[in-house]
Amino acid sequence: MSKTEVPPGTARAVRVAAGDLVRVVDVDGGQVGDVFAFAVSGPELTEHHSAAHTRAGIDRLFPAVGESFVTDRRRPILTLVEDTSPGEHDMLIPACDPARYTALGAPGHRSCAANLREALADEGLGFTGPTPQPINVFMRVPVGEDGRLNWLTANSRPGDAVTLRAEMDCVVVVSACPQDLVRISDAGLSPLAIETVHNGGTRS
Repeated sequence: MSKTEVPPGTARAVRVAAGDLVRVVDVDGGQVGDVFAFAVSGPELTEHHSAAHTRAGIDRLFPAVGESFVTDRRRPILTLVEDTSPGEHDMLIPACDPARYTALGAPGHRSCAANLREALADEGLGFTGPTPQPINVFMRVPVGEDGRLNWLTANSRPGDAVTLRAEMDCVVVVSACPQDLVRISDAGLSPLAIETVHNGGTRS
């Protein structure tokens, strides 16, 4: 198993093949992570996971264990195979971006949207489209009976993790969300980790 540290407020990318397992670990607990997945077929990325297409395919706000996230071409890209956290995640809220922080009075603040592109560039990959709506692991934004969204603090514990199986060759990006103006992460920012297992063995 290989392990990639994701420092607070930054992102890292890992390349995986179909059948590989990707585990996103909340190291200290209470940290939201934005997860993105892109099909890899060359240096330019054109197909990615889609929160909207996934919701339409599974008829729920977030997949249950055994269900898949699909791409904007409606193809399975990741399957949720295990979840040791309390199981509260989000797939409604977009990635934080420079405009969000400018509106909050913090221009120049780090963002998941910028983190995504930095992490892809580090892998020699380009993506010029709009930022995909992320898979927000450990993020608690329940929908009330009146339809309003409730922004709650993450309740994941140290070592909690979600494990995803790649259904195609892809690059997975994990951003340890830098949002510290709205308290979605508990007690400030903390790291995440990405653990990768290649078809039951070790991926270097």
